[in-house]
Amino acid sequence: MSTELLLSLGREALVLMVLTSLPPVLASLVAGVTMGLLMAATQVQEPTLSVVPRLCATLLALGVAFPWIGAQLVRFTAALFQVVGAVER
Repeated sequence: MSTELLLSLGREALVLMVLTSLPPVLASLVAGVTMGLLMAATQVQEPTLSVVPRLCATLLALGVAFPWIGAQLVRFTAALFQVVGAVER
């Protein structure tokens, strides 16, 4: 395998990792900020109150984005197997 090919595969893997982790991370961020604002507005200072909404938002985002995440992972894996198969010949 050439160095350029390895670097390209590594870059593609890192970009895929970032893109597939974005939906749950962004959902958790939005839920956390929203709960933080609500807790600040109501002057409730209980740190455990924001855990359940963040967890629910993350699980919901994973459920909604799972078909897209799975398709991206399958696409990358198929491309990776094609490259490995072409190198061995």
